[in-house]
Amino acid sequence: MRNGPIGQYLVEKNLITEEQLQQVLAKQKESKGKLFGDIITEMNFISEEDFAKVLAERLNVPYCDLDATTLLPDVVKKIPEATARKYTVIGVSKMGKRMTVATNDPINFYVFEDLRVVTGCSINPVLATKSAISKAIGKMYSEGQASAVVQAAEEELAEEEDIDLNDIDLSADRIDSAPIVKLATAIVENSYRQDCTDIHIEPFKDKTKIRIRINSDLIELMTLSPALHNALVTRFKILSGMNIAEKRIPQDGRMSQVIDGTTVDLRVSNLPMVYGEKVVLRILAGDGSVRKIQDLGMTDYNYERFVSCLKVPQGVVLVTGPTGSGKSTTLYAALGEIAKPNLNVITVEDPVEKKIDNINQCQINDKAGMTFDAALRSILRQDPDIIMVGEMRDSETASIAIRAAITGHLVLSTLHTNDASSTVTRLVDMGVEAYMVATSLIGIVAQRLTKVLCPECKKARMSTEQDNELMGIDHSIEVYDAVGCPKCNNMGYKGRTAIHEILLNTPEMMELITSGARATEIQELAKKQGCLLLRDNVSKLVQQGRTSIGELIRVTYAV
Repeated sequence: MRNGPIGQYLVEKNLITEEQLQQVLAKQKESKGKLFGDIITEMNFISEEDFAKVLAERLNVPYCDLDATTLLPDVVKKIPEATARKYTVIGVSKMGKRMTVATNDPINFYVFEDLRVVTGCSINPVLATKSAISKAIGKMYSEGQASAVVQAAEEELAEEEDIDLNDIDLSADRIDSAPIVKLATAIVENSYRQDCTDIHIEPFKDKTKIRIRINSDLIELMTLSPALHNALVTRFKILSGMNIAEKRIPQDGRMSQVIDGTTVDLRVSNLPMVYGEKVVLRILAGDGSVRKIQDLGMTDYNYERFVSCLKVPQGVVLVTGPTGSGKSTTLYAALGEIAKPNLNVITVEDPVEKKIDNINQCQINDKAGMTFDAALRSILRQDPDIIMVGEMRDSETASIAIRAAITGHLVLSTLHTNDASSTVTRLVDMGVEAYMVATSLIGIVAQRLTKVLCPECKKARMSTEQDNELMGIDHSIEVYDAVGCPKCNNMGYKGRTAIHEILLNTPEMMELITSGARATEIQELAKKQGCLLLRDNVSKLVQQGRTSIGELIRVTYAV
């Protein structure tokens, strides 16, 4: 079926079912010309990257991973930005009069003819995902624009009188001036394109620093004149619905921005500091971009254990770990796995990080009295099958969630604990009776994110005795250290992956929990029953050359 329709090709490779194919074809018929690939990835039947790889195989066209490809500005800019955005293409390499161009539609020969005329080169197409091309276009064509925007904003303010940083009477003209609007937009765009998770706008005596968090580390994006600070902060306060006149108390808000064709949601937090207001923007995933469990970085062994938890029709599944460890991502992936059309799925979250089709999502509002426990009480009267509680913050919420599980519901939630075994004792400390925890619990997933070494610059060495002890092995092996190169922003790491520790509530475990056992006793039994600890998982990554001993120590310290 190599030359048949791509949909049938996917069915034959067991990547989608015949039923899913018919659903996609029906939706494509209604969409009036929308590409099959766009529809099937929007419906979450297959990831965009997997579809692109299969399409490349089907069309016998090379697949190009743009994230792992070094793009040269001279080659990229042979294609004008307007043309690149119009056709969703980007120049990858050039040799003589032959140019390799990444596209998500490699059989559209009219596009290649236009590119041949524009560039004066014959075009060699390679296939890449639409989102990767859009991201690369935004990054490559915007280089240098941010500094120009900063300069324009500073020049405009330099023409005016000196501005008191604590003066709250900012004129509307200054707040909405084009340079400030462009600067705020450029900061978010450039940060998003570097795969950052948080943007920090920090006021100091003689400057304002913009730092972004990439792979758990804060790196400096730019510095600004302090004269720009108030106007920039006010711009973000307006966009996120905050009170711009109030500068004495913390505020929270939410905003969204379209970047390279993707709607990006941001959670905004404002906090008064000595030299002005600090703003932190957390970049959330856009609507509907729910990852599959298989994409979370779980080992096959842990994946099987996790899926076995989700097959139980009633009880509690908890995902634990520190802030920013990917707990919500795991919960959303679990919902995507178990939410079926015949089930009523309700979530209660603060805030709702991703809006998902066919799932009822409830936003907490403490000021209005819409607390976790109040929402949960109401949800139980809404005939739910599956309930997702964003976080068990207090004893009241925990007790209601546990009772909901005992009375026949599947409850998914998160808790802040160091490991799986201490989660049990934390619930008991919160006031939930040990026998209720034992009766309701299905399983606990403890999770962390560990940085992945840059494959281009990682440096090999033989492990020391101390390294071997940390990894739990008795002989020296080849391990790798982080170095740093242009491809990883000189950080030594590129991307992150999750590590997991999954505790299952077996009859023996249930008996131990009911007896009021300590966390160490629970952990010992979990290990005997096949639970691989966080340290075991990250140790395997070190032995595979995917991460470093430094990350092993950082991620599992005191665990």
